[in-house]
Amino acid sequence: MNIEVGKQLRAVRTAFGLSQRELAKRAGVTNGMISLIEQDSVSPSVGSLQKILAALPMTMADFFTRDMEAGGDVVYRAKDLPDVGTGDIQYRLVAASKPDRKMSILWETYEPDTDTGEDLLTHSGEEGGVVVEGELEVTVAGNTWVLGPGDAYYFNSRLPHRFRNTGKQPARIVSANTPPTI
Repeated sequence: MNIEVGKQLRAVRTAFGLSQRELAKRAGVTNGMISLIEQDSVSPSVGSLQKILAALPMTMADFFTRDMEAGGDVVYRAKDLPDVGTGDIQYRLVAASKPDRKMSILWETYEPDTDTGEDLLTHSGEEGGVVVEGELEVTVAGNTWVLGPGDAYYFNSRLPHRFRNTGKQPARIVSANTPPTI
């Protein structure tokens, strides 16, 4: 599912009753940047979009799942799970449009030689997952493990962490985190 970031930003900004200038001022970016994004002339970086959304305030998850149809209150079909990942990493979010979700459940796919980045991640909450296919290198607080199908992880997300596919085939994981970070 592709979301047109510009149209979505305009709809959100309007819903909050803000002009482009006011949103730009609150976010510490230029009015021109907001205008170009809303026209879909430029695609904002994740950092820029987070900065803009923080000025509303709105999470990335709320932004990308706003007004989406979930396909039911109990069952969510694979074709309806939005990809909220970047590049060669897919994060298919379950129950994306459910208001006030208490967790994020993801069907993750890491292509070979992909990772979550050189910088270790930290955020509030806890997370865990099970490797369904392939191999996943998990680094948490300076310790590294290579997990295979059926292996699982669970840790406090405040600990610096990173995920990496070191194998030759895609790594697929089912994971969850609380509170929802996506």
